[in-house]
Amino acid sequence: MLKIGSYEFQSRLLLGTGKYPDFDIQKRAVDVSETEVLTFSVRRMNIFEPNQPNFLEKLDIEKYTLLPNTAGAKTAEEAVRTAKLARASGLCDMIKVEVIGDFKTLLPDPIETLKATEELLKEGFTVLPYTSDDVLLAKRLQEMGAHAIMPGASPIGSGQGIINPLNLSFIIEQATVPVIVDAGIGSPADAAYAMELGADGVLLNTAVSAANDPVKMAEAMKLAIEAGRLGYEAGRIPKKRYATASSPMEGMSTV
Repeated sequence: MLKIGSYEFQSRLLLGTGKYPDFDIQKRAVDVSETEVLTFSVRRMNIFEPNQPNFLEKLDIEKYTLLPNTAGAKTAEEAVRTAKLARASGLCDMIKVEVIGDFKTLLPDPIETLKATEELLKEGFTVLPYTSDDVLLAKRLQEMGAHAIMPGASPIGSGQGIINPLNLSFIIEQATVPVIVDAGIGSPADAAYAMELGADGVLLNTAVSAANDPVKMAEAMKLAIEAGRLGYEAGRIPKKRYATASSPMEGMSTV
């Protein structure tokens, strides 16, 4: 069970809704993923333009918790304004805070992220800040009251996977709220690895929407996250320098 604030989810896969080839493929991918949380950029939604195409019209949104994000915000003020717009439109009181500080790398601005998180917590939002893999920043956001921490595995949409597992493991180790690995996941192996490290969930978009077959990839990601979580809970064997026989030597015939 994944618990974020007052919300509870069976699935540990949070799925983005952007960049799919068409609405039909998007719907099929969402269905097969069995996600319960759909995230999207408020700025890219035609919330107040009912005549424009809207992916929400293609889905039974009663089945999902919507997670608006503040993508495109460059300051805390912009992020807070976007979050309030999403809540005013009746979407959800849960918000993914995304304040980009550099538009080449799409890395988040740590100072503005802290400011936005603090203000949105005061406003009563369930706040999930997207961060870099900065261990101390994650700790500060957690102490501030964030309901989950969302460190990037690598730059958004890069597909590089987890490039700093050490920092990610430190963030997970110190966490008292869910850690959801966000951004940079490229393959099911990346998603499984994040879960094996002890992450509570994975949020991804491009790895599915830009795959050759988004529907198959959505299913693969679902299974990888489930397998990774089971592996983490089971506890892997320690790595050893030399071989260890899987069958005991005692009692074997010497003839």
